[in-house]
Amino acid sequence: MIVVALLVALFAGAPDRQAIGVWHGWGAFRESSPARCFALATPVRRGTGAFASVATRPDRGIRNQVALHLSRPVRDGLAPTLSIDERRFTLTAQGDNAWAPDARTDAAIVAAMRSARSMSVSGVSTTGRPFADTYALPGAASAIDAAALACLPR
Repeated sequence: MIVVALLVALFAGAPDRQAIGVWHGWGAFRESSPARCFALATPVRRGTGAFASVATRPDRGIRNQVALHLSRPVRDGLAPTLSIDERRFTLTAQGDNAWAPDARTDAAIVAAMRSARSMSVSGVSTTGRPFADTYALPGAASAIDAAALACLPR
């Protein structure tokens, strides 16, 4: 129940942002103008400011775009890696933000998220120290689907 309150408090604060629902720590939200819907979660280790999102933006033809706000900025030239079970995805990053390099990788990441129990993004910070942000995945598929459905044309 604390996770539900935390997600809603963190991500439903914008004036045009509506909470759709929360599933096992993954929340789904909708912004109205322009329409943008997304599933969000915070890492298992809270208080870092990190979060993972999967967004749908119909006005841009974007569906299930993966983005992560990392707990630390990454060192230039050292791309972070997203690990889901045995699959590894090299991300593009700038500062403390990381994302899939293309729509094909977005689709592969979301497909892997649907059947896994956890994912982690690891990298090397600007101070040279390695770090990892780990996310539980139960509820992710439901939140991603709810977000995508919320952005269907009405």
